[in-house]
Amino acid sequence: MRTARALTIFGLLSCLLIQVSAQTSGPKTAVSEMRSAIERYTVDRGSLTRSYPVAASRGRRERFKKFYTEWLASLQSLDFDSMSQDGKIDYILFKNHLEYELRQLEIQSRQISEIEPLLSFGARIIELEEARRRMEPIDAARVATTLNDLRKQVDERRRALELGLRQEQRSGDSDNEPVRMKKTVANRAVVAINSLRGNLRNWYTFYNGYDPIFTWWNEEPYKSLDQAITNYATFLTERVVGIKSEAGGQTQAGPNPRPGGGSGGQGPQRPGGSNARPGDASDIVGDPIGREALLSELRSEMIPYTPEEIIAIGEKEMAWCENEMKKAARDLGYGDDWKKALEHVKNLYVEPGKQPQMIRDLALEAIKFVEDNNLVTVPELAKESWRMEMMTPERQLVSPFFLGGETILVSFPTNTMAHEQKMMSMRGNNIHFARATVHHELIPGHHLQGYMAARNKPYRAIFSTPFWTEGNALYWELLLWDLGFAKMPENRIGMLFWRMHRCARIIFSLNFHLEKMTPQECIDLLVNKVGHERDNATAEVRRSFDGSYGPLYQIAYLIGGLQQYAMHKELVDSGKMTNRAYNDALLKENRVPIEMLRAAITNQKLTRNFVTNWKFYGN
Repeated sequence: MRTARALTIFGLLSCLLIQVSAQTSGPKTAVSEMRSAIERYTVDRGSLTRSYPVAASRGRRERFKKFYTEWLASLQSLDFDSMSQDGKIDYILFKNHLEYELRQLEIQSRQISEIEPLLSFGARIIELEEARRRMEPIDAARVATTLNDLRKQVDERRRALELGLRQEQRSGDSDNEPVRMKKTVANRAVVAINSLRGNLRNWYTFYNGYDPIFTWWNEEPYKSLDQAITNYATFLTERVVGIKSEAGGQTQAGPNPRPGGGSGGQGPQRPGGSNARPGDASDIVGDPIGREALLSELRSEMIPYTPEEIIAIGEKEMAWCENEMKKAARDLGYGDDWKKALEHVKNLYVEPGKQPQMIRDLALEAIKFVEDNNLVTVPELAKESWRMEMMTPERQLVSPFFLGGETILVSFPTNTMAHEQKMMSMRGNNIHFARATVHHELIPGHHLQGYMAARNKPYRAIFSTPFWTEGNALYWELLLWDLGFAKMPENRIGMLFWRMHRCARIIFSLNFHLEKMTPQECIDLLVNKVGHERDNATAEVRRSFDGSYGPLYQIAYLIGGLQQYAMHKELVDSGKMTNRAYNDALLKENRVPIEMLRAAITNQKLTRNFVTNWKFYGN
């Protein structure tokens, strides 16, 4: 049986064979020398992820640390200088990915240590599940005692917290020492507790009924422990986090620590989302990651700016948008009062039932524009294969605007909504706002991206980044603005609204993770500075911090767009490339960090120890 080390060496030998083949077979067989190794790594990591499913397990973190370290060390044996440009880019992407994952393990370890006072019983539950996965023999009577002891530990932790909340001190009673913790950390603990409860259920279900002696001993102790964990999670949710629980302690929460997870993945997320209500922001807690973790994320995305510098970019772009909004407002007869002009645009919505036809017309208009202006190649199958679905009222509480890809999900009111929510949805998805979102979601945006990524260097999916995915769709908004896609003041206001929205995302998301803004302050910023409907702003902030997106996801729209826009100025405005050649090139390298995309398009000279340095927005 091959060891993990042997598999790693096997993958690298395959990589070296491809490297030799690429050097001797001529240009027709040119392929990245790193492709085989990356594909091997991706499969191996998937196997490990499935084999170590317990998110909070120390053993899982140690195994993935060994895995990443071995792969990182093995890269040193490769002849970087002899590689093709694609091989060098893949080498740098792979090295960057591995270094990021190792940094994440350290950050996640600290995050878990912060919640350990609330989970003193967790390690034993993890041991039970991991022993089961190792197929170790089980002593049913002994395990029953363990479950009973765990129930006592859970109840003791809850009583200790009750003491802390009442600000009582019990000197000399170490078993009931009061525990106090920040709301955001307690919220993270609730996610971990619910995950542990699931691990315990998996463990129990494996034996229950199949082993009659196990069931005889453990049916009652398991049910008692499960109920104690449920009560504890509910207590934390309601008394510490401050959210009314509706589903056995389940609550909105920030990203769960994801040892061994991939870039862009977040592990177990918000369980259900049943606490969300129109106009209610009390369920939005999130989990600020802090400046150090933000710097790690930016480094991984190859962005040589600090969080504070990125915020300054967002504020500068916001000021530009406000100035353009005033120009459009003047054209509509509202003087400098752009918010009145925005109100005028919000009321230009189609009547209920007419939304699908509007979306279809807007999609065809965008396709015609990019083709008439020879901006990008749109394959016939891409034009044929996009579809439309309507978004459920429940999902609109988290995603109040359109979502897209091959299928565009349309957010419009239904008969089940209250009148106020119906009006907010129609006003927030009016004709001119929608005109600026349909091409973002379909063509030339997400649908065309996905179509091309599936057909060009798909092995690079492991390096996928929203700075390419969301950034490219946003880049098209910037380019289409320059090319006169907005024909009237209402069109301009529709496009500017979304551009301001992306500026605000930078400002509020980074300030939240730096612990300088609360969720309510984030909502107020969207309402007061961008002009959002309050319910839509609440849903936007809820989505930003519910754990389903990475901490840099919301800044990736405008920052990734500005990166690709800066390259457009460098290569197209200078006459080195046509619009079509440049925009086609953006789609043929897959979803990689933009600085590596630039290196591919410009054939930039690269070194093994490449360090990000591209100041796409100036110093």
